[in-house]
Amino acid sequence: MRFIIAIIFLSFGVIGYAQTNDLSNVLRFDEYLGFVKKFHPIVKQAQLVIDESQAKLLKSRGAFDPKFEVDYNRKKFKNTEYYDKLNGTFKIPTWFGIEIKAAFEENSGQYLNPEAFVPDDGLYSAGLSVPLGQGLLINNRMASLKQAKLFREQAKVDRDIYVNNILFEASLVYFKWLKAYNEFLLFEAILKNAEQRFLGVKKGVEVGENAKIDATEARIAVNNRKLGLEQSKVKLMKAALELSNFLWLENNIPVELQPNIIPDVNSEPIVDATFSINQLQSDTSFLESHPKMMSLDYKLQGLEVDTRLKANKLLPKINVEYNFLSETPETARTFNTGEYKSGLNVSFPLFLRKERGDLKLAKLKLQDTEFERDATRVNLQNKIRALKQELDSYNKQNEITTEMVSDYELMLQAEERKFQLGESSLFLVNSRESKFIDGQLKAIEVQNKFFNTKAKLFNSLALNPEL
Repeated sequence: MRFIIAIIFLSFGVIGYAQTNDLSNVLRFDEYLGFVKKFHPIVKQAQLVIDESQAKLLKSRGAFDPKFEVDYNRKKFKNTEYYDKLNGTFKIPTWFGIEIKAAFEENSGQYLNPEAFVPDDGLYSAGLSVPLGQGLLINNRMASLKQAKLFREQAKVDRDIYVNNILFEASLVYFKWLKAYNEFLLFEAILKNAEQRFLGVKKGVEVGENAKIDATEARIAVNNRKLGLEQSKVKLMKAALELSNFLWLENNIPVELQPNIIPDVNSEPIVDATFSINQLQSDTSFLESHPKMMSLDYKLQGLEVDTRLKANKLLPKINVEYNFLSETPETARTFNTGEYKSGLNVSFPLFLRKERGDLKLAKLKLQDTEFERDATRVNLQNKIRALKQELDSYNKQNEITTEMVSDYELMLQAEERKFQLGESSLFLVNSRESKFIDGQLKAIEVQNKFFNTKAKLFNSLALNPEL
């Protein structure tokens, strides 16, 4: 609805009134949201969610970092060297729980354990450690890395939801400011006309064409309009200060809206373009790419990884290790199956109560998230369908209020002409004017609700527009 406040009447004739503004003082809706999205602290705070997810992903990848370990022990007492042991190990963790190891061992001393005796130049080994049961197909570091990647993707869509919410709140405040400004323009124009009518009636009293009581009634109308104007000024000031809460510059510097800055009274095309209203009303596949649904899907995938990990804990721990031994590692053929060090470690809890309990809790969390996803899907469908129907209703309401205001204007003009011809009274003129004002205020109110509903539709789809 292209709603422009127009008041067309004077005491001695009807003329048109139009408000013209310096475009340099107009803060457009898309420009305003652009400032909010770029500089508002909460928008920047939303970006921290992405940074946090990147840090968690880096941390999870650290579980696959190669490790170098050195273990050195020496004991000397009363000029006797009991032992001098050096053990250096280099480990490379791999994706499927397998660990590649290379080690160097050098031991000496009078009281050294016989199994620790090695050649004088030390002993080299290279081999693998393989979990055959628990930890082969999935383990803690695999699960952590998968979940970190999913959390990163979930953080991106959650960031869009956070940004959309702050843009939605900022939009409502802009529409409130626009409504207050339209009301201010209305009362400002009404006051001018009431003052001119009062001057005309006052001159009529001086020449004997009007009764003194008419001047009193005209003065009451002027004061009534002044009161309405002052109240609209207060509402406009409060709305401007509320709008300032969303205006920031770089380095977190808040901005206070200057008194000469005004909203764009023809904001509807810009609002529709910014919110992509036409596309939103025609798009039926919004749930497939809805950030809330995508966030729940990523959460569900993360819980599925956790459930698989908990199920894997039910398997026995069977770790097999095999290492080739050599005194001269620079010669490849010295590593052979005849000289080796191997081991087998098996452990298995008898009742598995802890593991079964963890698995059951993981499945309950998974089921709870599935219920949440299904409920969210239905809620979003119904909410968006209701908002689209509400927008259709406001389109009709706008047409009705426009026609109603036009009729009120015609009635007021007719009463003005009758008053000039002496066939009506100032009371009736003021009454018609009051009806006209009420009609204009209803039109402004409907326009505000119309814009708010568009913002709600934008918010329900959790869009993050490029501004």
